[in-house]
Amino acid sequence: MLHVDLSQLAGGTLQEKFDREITRVIENMQDPNTPFGEKRKITINISFVQNEMRDDAKIEISLNSKLAGVISAKTNFAMGKNLENGEVVVNEYGKQIPGQMSFSDIGQKEETTGAKVTPIQQPRKLGVNQG
Repeated sequence: MLHVDLSQLAGGTLQEKFDREITRVIENMQDPNTPFGEKRKITINISFVQNEMRDDAKIEISLNSKLAGVISAKTNFAMGKNLENGEVVVNEYGKQIPGQMSFSDIGQKEETTGAKVTPIQQPRKLGVNQG
């Protein structure tokens, strides 16, 4: 049986290419922007082409990685028309309902209008009644 040390094949090129690809795979697995359950794959291709005399062969080594894609980003758009001029209006919003004010909107309104905003009371801690 023939024994070939793959770490020495092509002057260590196979090992070098494998080390590079496995590093890419591990980095992809640790990236929080990729899905955790998707399989990653490294494929090693070794091709042999011999001459007519069958006393010489050329060997080609290639490696390919299949990495997980980046998780898509999602957002929401509220769409409508400006009733005054008929132009299309689009407004991106996140977790809040379109048109609903957020706490950051209150601070912005005070800065732009100079209006006095009453601060929201701090929530009280609920404790056990020891009376």
